[in-house]
Parts: sequence; structure tokens; C-alpha cells
Amino acid sequence: MKKLLAIVLLVNVVFVNAQTAEEKLATTLKKFHQALVEKNTVSINQQTDKVLSYGHSNGWVETKTEFIKNLETGYTSYKSIKEDSLQIAINGTVAHARFVGDYEVSLNGGNAVVYHLKVLEVWVRKGKRWLLFARQAVKG
Repeated sequence: MKKLLAIVLLVNVVFVNAQTAEEKLATTLKKFHQALVEKNTVSINQQTDKVLSYGHSNGWVETKTEFIKNLETGYTSYKSIKEDSLQIAINGTVAHARFVGDYEVSLNGGNAVVYHLKVLEVWVRKGKRWLLFARQAVKG
């Protein structure tokens, strides 16, 4: 009886802790956004692909090197990011995430401004990790 109870509890723990691939990517996406707010460039470097294309709603596009440098120098400073209406689709090792976001950002030490954006992020899975490959935003 004890063995049966132990097996039932173990199976229950596995099912409770299991996340879908979409849920795992959603968690990764939110951790990435939090790293932006925290200016954690080590984490951002690990969460982005080497050929990252980071597009802003005004048409400005940064490479990975430019993106990280602008965060390190404070040229770009994310104060908060709030995602809403997150939709994720995965096809093999590629996924896209669409959401509406409120980004509070300051540029070059200026006053923070809140941008209401519609965002598309493209993620690629390398091994067990998801990496941000491309991002584009438009004013929403």
C-alpha cells in the first residue's frame, strides 16, 4: 500500500510540475524582459542569439552588440515592461510570441516615457534553451 501511495504521489508531482513548451517559452520571455529592467547584460547576452535583430517602433534596429552596449552605457534604460495578451506558437525549434506591451523607457538619460506597443518576438531553441532571434514593435 505504501508503494502504491508513493507512486501516486510521484506521478502527481510530475504532472503538477510539467509545463507545456509554450509555458516554458512564456517564462523565458518574461525573464528576458525582467533582465532588461534590471540591466542584467550577462543574462541578456545568454538569452539572445548572436545575430539578434532588435527592432523598435520608430524603425531603429539594433544588432546584439549595439543592443547590449546601449544597455550597459545607459543610453537605453528600461524602467518597466508589462506584457498583455501573450500568444505563442511553436514550430519545431522556432517560435513566435506576439503581445501588447507597455514599455517605460528612457533614452540617453532623458525622462522616461511609456510606449504602448504591439510586439513580435522570434525565438529559436538551441539545445534546451530558447534564444531571442528577432524582435519588432509597432505603436499600438
